[in-house]
Amino acid sequence: MNDTDVRDWPGRMHRAGGALADLTVSKLLPPLVRPGIIGRPSLLDRLADGGPRRIVSVVAPPGYGKTTLLSHWARRSDVPFAWVSVDERDNDPKVLLTYVAEALDAIEPLGERVFDALASPGSSVPGSVVPRLASAFSSRITPVVLVLDDVHLLHNQECRGALSVLAEHVPDGSRLVLAGREQPPVRVARLRAEGRILEIGPADLSLTRAEAAALLLDAGLELDAGEVADLHRRAEGWPAGLYLAALYLREGGSLPDAVVSFGGDDQLVSQYIEAELLAQISQPQRVFLTRTAMLGRMSGALCEAVLEQPGSAATLAELARSNLLLVPLDRRGHWYRYHHLFRDMLLAELRRQEPGLIPVLHQRAAEWFEHNGLLEEALEHSMCAENVDMAVRLVERLWLAAYRQARVTTVEGWLRWLEDRDVPEGHPTIAVLALFLAMQTGRPGEAERWADLVDRLPYRDGTQPSDGYTGAWAVLLRAMSCRQGVEQMREDADEAARRFAEERITESAPALFQGLACVLSGDLEGGDAYFQTVLSVREETSTPETVAVALGERSLLAMARGEWSRAEILAEQAGAVLHRAKFEGTLACAVQARTALHRGDIPVARQHLLNAQRVRPALTYAIPHLAVQARIELARVHLGLADIAAARTLMREIDEVLRHRPALGSLVGEAGVLRAQLAAERGSAIAGPSALTAAELRVLPMLATHLSFPGIGAEMFLSPHTVKSQAMSIYRKLEASSRSQAVARARELGLLEG
Repeated sequence: MNDTDVRDWPGRMHRAGGALADLTVSKLLPPLVRPGIIGRPSLLDRLADGGPRRIVSVVAPPGYGKTTLLSHWARRSDVPFAWVSVDERDNDPKVLLTYVAEALDAIEPLGERVFDALASPGSSVPGSVVPRLASAFSSRITPVVLVLDDVHLLHNQECRGALSVLAEHVPDGSRLVLAGREQPPVRVARLRAEGRILEIGPADLSLTRAEAAALLLDAGLELDAGEVADLHRRAEGWPAGLYLAALYLREGGSLPDAVVSFGGDDQLVSQYIEAELLAQISQPQRVFLTRTAMLGRMSGALCEAVLEQPGSAATLAELARSNLLLVPLDRRGHWYRYHHLFRDMLLAELRRQEPGLIPVLHQRAAEWFEHNGLLEEALEHSMCAENVDMAVRLVERLWLAAYRQARVTTVEGWLRWLEDRDVPEGHPTIAVLALFLAMQTGRPGEAERWADLVDRLPYRDGTQPSDGYTGAWAVLLRAMSCRQGVEQMREDADEAARRFAEERITESAPALFQGLACVLSGDLEGGDAYFQTVLSVREETSTPETVAVALGERSLLAMARGEWSRAEILAEQAGAVLHRAKFEGTLACAVQARTALHRGDIPVARQHLLNAQRVRPALTYAIPHLAVQARIELARVHLGLADIAAARTLMREIDEVLRHRPALGSLVGEAGVLRAQLAAERGSAIAGPSALTAAELRVLPMLATHLSFPGIGAEMFLSPHTVKSQAMSIYRKLEASSRSQAVARARELGLLEG
C-alpha cells in the first residue's frame, strides 16, 4: 500500500459515522426550469388535484419531458418538494435511502434512528432501515411531494423493494412520485384498482399542435400552420422529436427531411435523425458532442482534459447558452450533462465512428477526476477504460470510507468487477479486503473461498516487504477465522501483533485475539491481561467492536470467578460502547442477558435475548470462537428461563459451527456440557418465537418486503423450496397462518421494526 492510503487499514472500519458524507447536492434539487420551456397547464392541474391518489407514476420513453413537467410542478406548488435524481450509483440501498432520508429531512426532521440505521454497516435494509424510514415518512406532519426521478435505473432488488414499501406509507396530504422509462417498482395493478395511483404516460405527455407551435417558435423557427401541423403529425407529439427537428432546421436542414415518421413506442432515436442532425453542425462541434458523450457530467476543465483540444471549455459554454439538450447540474453554470436521449444518440454515433477511442477518453477522464480528488468517478472511468491497475489502486483507497458509510453493496460491486478479471490472484490487498468483508457480513462460504486464496498469496514467505500492511492484516484475519485450531490461532495472533508493531499499525485487534486464544487454551489470567491491554489504549487504537468484545470477555471471566457485580458493570459497558457506535453485538447481548438473569430481572434478560436474535445470523463459523461462545451464553440464559426449545435451537447452531471448526479449545468442552444438560431435560420444548433459527431470522425481514418466495430466494441465493420451508416454520413458531400475520406478529414481538 502507498502513502496515500489510510494508515490504519482496515482497523478502524467499524467506527460508525453519520449518514453518507459525500452526497451530491445537485441530486437533491429539482432541475432548473429554463426559459422558453413549454408550460403544460392541464397536466400540472391534474398533478396538483390528485385527490386521494398518493402515488404518482410518470412513465414514458426518453424525450417526453417527464423531468421538465415535474420541475414545473415543484416550481409552482405550495407543497414542499423532496427531490432525488436517481443514477446508477444508487443501486446500493444504503446510498439510495440516504438520499431519500436527506431529502425528507431537509423539509421536516426524520429523527436520528433513521440515520443511525443508515450509518451502520451491519444494519439490515429490510429489517431496520426501511421500517424506520417508512415509519418516519408515514408519521410526518408537514405534507411533502417526494420525487424519485429516473427510477428505471434501479435494478437492485433491495432498492426496488424499499420503494415499494415506502409507497405503502405515504401520509395524508403527501405524494410519492416515481418517474422513469419503465413501470415503477410498486404494485401498480392493486393501486389502480384501489384508486390510489395517478398515472401519466406518453399520450398525456405528447405535445398538442399549439404546444408544438410554441416549441418551434421558441427554437427560432417561424413556420406556417401547415408546416407545424405536418411536423406535429409525423413526430406524433413527441417533444424531443420536435425539438431535434427544430435544431436540424435551424442548422440549415430542409423541411421535408426534418422528421421521419415514427411513433412514441418505436425506436425513438432513429439513425436517420442522428445522421442528419449531426451532419448539419460544424465538425469541431460534432467532435465535441460525440467524444464528450461518454461523460456522465461535464465541466469546461474536464472537457479540455478529455478531448485534449484547446477551446473545449468555450464550446461547452456556447452549447449551454444555445442548446436545451444540455442540462445544468448546479446553479453556477459549472457542471452539465446531456439530456439522456441526446446522450444515447451521441454515444451510438461515437461507437459507430470511433469505437477504439472510447477507452482512451475514459482513461483521460479517470486521470482528470483522480487529479481533482473525485476518486469514485475516477474509479468508474478506469473500469470503463479496463485499466485494472488503476482500478485496483483506487479501490484500495476508497473501500474503507465506503464501508464506514455502510455502502457494503457498493464495495461488493467493485470487488465483483475485479474478481471477474482475476485481479485478486495478483493483488493481495484485494483478496484480504474480500476476505474481511465476507467475514463481517456473515457469508462463511465466501470467506472460506477467499481464505484459501489469501493462504496462497506470496507475502507469507516474507519476500514482499511492500505488502507489509496487507500481510499483517492477513495474518490477523487468519487468527480470527481459526481454521487450524486454537494453537495455530495463538501463533497467528502473536505473529499479527509482531507484524503490526513492525509496520507501526496502531491497532489493538491483535491483542484481542491473543487474549481469546489464551482463554480458549485455558489460560484465563493471560487472556484477561491481553483484554486489559485492549481497554487501556482503546481511545486511540481500538474500534468499538474490539472494545465491546474485550469488555464482554472480561465480564465472562468475572462470572467464572463469581464476581457478578464486576461482571454486570463490564457487560453494561460493552453494551454502552456499541450503543454509542450505533452497533449491536451478539456477545454483548449475551453477557447483559446473563447478568440480568442473575439479578432476577427477567424482562431485561428477555429484551437482551430478543436483541441478540436480530444480530445473531451475522455471527457464523467465519468467526467461529465468537459464534460458539455467544450462543453458549445465550443458551444458558434460555435454560435459566426454562425455554428448552430456544436452547436446543442454539445447540444445533453450535454443533454446525463445530462441524466446520472442530478445534476450538475449551469451547468444545463447554458445548459438551451444554449438550448433556439439554439431553437431560424432559420438560416441554414447544418451539416459539425464541426458537427461530439463524436461517429463519435471515429470511424473516424479507417477508416484510413485496418479494415472492422465488424473489426472496434469488436475493438470498436460496431455492424457492428452502424459502417456503423456512417461512412455514416461521409461521408455526409465531403462531401465524399467513405471511402478513407473521410479519405483524414479529413486529409486535420486536423481532422486526416498523
